[in-house]
Amino acid sequence: MARGAATQLVLVALVAAMLLVATDTTISCGQVSSTLNPYISYANSNGANPTAACCSCVSSVASAARSTADEQVACKCIKSAPGGLNAGNAADIPFKCGVNIPYAISSSVDCSKIC
Repeated sequence: MARGAATQLVLVALVAAMLLVATDTTISCGQVSSTLNPYISYANSNGANPTAACCSCVSSVASAARSTADEQVACKCIKSAPGGLNAGNAADIPFKCGVNIPYAISSSVDCSKIC
């Protein structure tokens, strides 16, 4: 089990590194979605605390989103997560993981107003 978690963290770090290399382009929803798989699992659960993998992926996306356009894309992708989000879990993740993002994770956030 621990080996699987370690492999998942390595994959998350690899995807994050690929996102960071593409500095001249806006991140895509596909990139955000593939990075956020551990986040989506937690956000859809009834768990009390996010996993290390969840926090790592949220941090990776926050670091990769370097422009307003990137933040807007990330916001829209998170909002359109498959299966929806557990509102309480989704909103608490940045705080619980110690990651600062410029918008609330909520189905009602207007991603176009991120600046």
